[in-house]
Amino acid sequence: MEESSSGNTRRSEEMKKVRQKTVKKRSKEEEEEEQDEIFNFNKKPAEEEEDEDLSDSEDSVYSGLEDSGSDSDDDKEEEEGDEEGSNDDKEEEDGLKFEPKQTKQREEEEEGGEREEEKKENEYERDSSDEEDIRNTVGNIPMEWYKDFPHIGYDLDGKKIYKPIRNKDELDDFLDKMENPDYWRTVHDKQTGSDIVLSDEQVELVNRLQRGQFGDINFNEHQPQVEFFSSDLMIHPVTNRPEHKRSFIPSLVEKEKVSKLVHAIKMGWIKPRRQDDDSRGRYYDLWASEDASILAKHRMHLPAPKTPLPGHHESYNPPPEYLFTDEERALWEQQDPSDRKFPFVPRKFSSLRQVPAFSRFIHERFERCLDLYLCPRQRKMRVNVNPEDLIPKLPKPKDLQPFPTTQSLVYRGHSALVRSISVSPSGQWLASGSDDGSVRFWEVCSSRCMKTVQVGGAVKSVAWNPNPSVCLLAVALDCLVLILSPSLADRQVVSSSERLLAGHQEAEPTEGQGAVTWIEGEGEELNQGIRLKIQHPKAVHQVVWHAKGDYLASVMPDHSSHLQVFIHQVSRRRSQNPFRKNKGLVQCVSFHPVRPYFFVATQRSVRIYNLVKQEMTKKLQANSKWISSIAVHPGGDHVICGSYDCRLSWFDLDLSTKPYKMLRHHKRAVRGVAYHRHYPLFASASDDGSVIVCHGTVYNDLLQNPLIVPVKVLRGHVITHDLGVLDVTFHPSQPWIFSSGADATIRLFT
Repeated sequence: MEESSSGNTRRSEEMKKVRQKTVKKRSKEEEEEEQDEIFNFNKKPAEEEEDEDLSDSEDSVYSGLEDSGSDSDDDKEEEEGDEEGSNDDKEEEDGLKFEPKQTKQREEEEEGGEREEEKKENEYERDSSDEEDIRNTVGNIPMEWYKDFPHIGYDLDGKKIYKPIRNKDELDDFLDKMENPDYWRTVHDKQTGSDIVLSDEQVELVNRLQRGQFGDINFNEHQPQVEFFSSDLMIHPVTNRPEHKRSFIPSLVEKEKVSKLVHAIKMGWIKPRRQDDDSRGRYYDLWASEDASILAKHRMHLPAPKTPLPGHHESYNPPPEYLFTDEERALWEQQDPSDRKFPFVPRKFSSLRQVPAFSRFIHERFERCLDLYLCPRQRKMRVNVNPEDLIPKLPKPKDLQPFPTTQSLVYRGHSALVRSISVSPSGQWLASGSDDGSVRFWEVCSSRCMKTVQVGGAVKSVAWNPNPSVCLLAVALDCLVLILSPSLADRQVVSSSERLLAGHQEAEPTEGQGAVTWIEGEGEELNQGIRLKIQHPKAVHQVVWHAKGDYLASVMPDHSSHLQVFIHQVSRRRSQNPFRKNKGLVQCVSFHPVRPYFFVATQRSVRIYNLVKQEMTKKLQANSKWISSIAVHPGGDHVICGSYDCRLSWFDLDLSTKPYKMLRHHKRAVRGVAYHRHYPLFASASDDGSVIVCHGTVYNDLLQNPLIVPVKVLRGHVITHDLGVLDVTFHPSQPWIFSSGADATIRLFT
């Protein structure tokens, strides 16, 4: 007994020494680890350590990224503890071999328990959670809640953490991005409002995480698995504790619960589950109870199409003509399965018993099922429409007479293409200007040339004064506008024309007066009838009179100048440019027949100006590429425009600024358009050599749209040098139309 007691005391003293050693070792390791920084994977020089102490928040922000070494350290400690434990066991075995087995087991259990307690204490002491080192204590909340406050949260002492005084704007951020070499590794901490520069170790950690690798560079992901329960069947159980007494006695708590449930079932508070009737089985026909008459009554119901009945080619003994020849069989094998006429090759057997099973039977049944449930069947409601009902109901042309139908006269005499024609207000005389440098006056009824005036240049435009009390003609050629008095009227009209030209008053100079010069005709020019010459700065392409006969407008298309339109007053011999600048290249102009409106057509649009208020009132979008000509209805509320892209646009000024109707009857460029002064007729001339006459009735009722009906296509001009009909105009009183062409002729259609 004395020997055993002395052995116990000696063993307890040795155990105390071992414990003291392990405690000292652990305390030393803890002190060393506390001195190291959180992100210090590799030791840094002393200068870096001094620099890193400047901001506390830098460590706190990335505390979530730090590599907690508790697991690996604990593993090491466990290994050391195991080694020491094994050494102690060896010493004990050497010195105390005579001790009984039970005391040794008890002591080992006590040692293991003490070691576990120490491990637990060390684990909690060395634990590093995300919340411990965070400077801002507001928690995981949206930082937008603090956007209206001067502070951004509270520190560990409960004091406010204030936002930076000056926030960076986009310009500062851009400059920082250009100049700061560490910009790419700088991140913004929303919780403290500061910018943090990541170290190389932290950048490497982020890169590893982005690549899907482990954060700890020393972690071995392929380490062998530690089996907690071995696959070997052990003799002794894990615990050999005897069963408790309560495991043999019925539970009183369960008895009470069962009695409550039985009482509830008896009272009807708990109803037992119904047993599912399995008589129907797992598989059943979904449509067995469906009445076929209900489906038939459905409006869009379509029964499934039946499979076609087998033909001669599917017979076991088909006629010889249904059997494939070698060429047909080779062609069948080359074809795509979807292009083949039959999905099989017809074969012949002497008896039905020799026919083998069809290899594609299941495949065919499967395709049939797919066709039934995948291919939609829909009843298409066909509308039986008579094509004639789609054509709008237009009146017959014979009900819209009178309009010109036949060619009556041809006026020959010019040697070059005739660009412009004009009829006198009385309807007795016709003037024409040609590229041969002459202006000819014709008698309408007899087609006789009454007078020829050589003007010395290609005539671009001629316009007869619409005032019946005077007899004057305006001619545009090169940079001149000539005012001619042909003296083709009675003495009273001729004398009033002379008075209009002679009534010159010296007026104050107006805008554009310096650019335009008025010159009186002299000598031979007076004999030919040239009374006035108006010199322009550029070539004149069009001249047009006002309805009262005192004003005329001239057009000089030019991109580089604002002097494109001039308005001249003959009685006072003065000119003015109504526009400071022109928006676009002016093609043609026209006066309103009643109101003080002026129409200016550029390439794409028509602008309407009020000459009294000196402002633009409307802009018409022609929806064409290049406007060639314009004509205003005698009522003044409708305009037609011809364009070089074969279109004729009818505008209703009261309706819209876009075309009411677009006519594409011509195959080539439209050169001229014209309205009749009294009849509901308008016409268009084109390079395809035709003149199309249309009926256009305008109603006084604003709710009723104009009636536009093409009534006649007039042909007669010969296409010369890809040019056809160049100008068209109506007789002032009769339903007649004049046309001039590139074939140097003028034709009258009546």
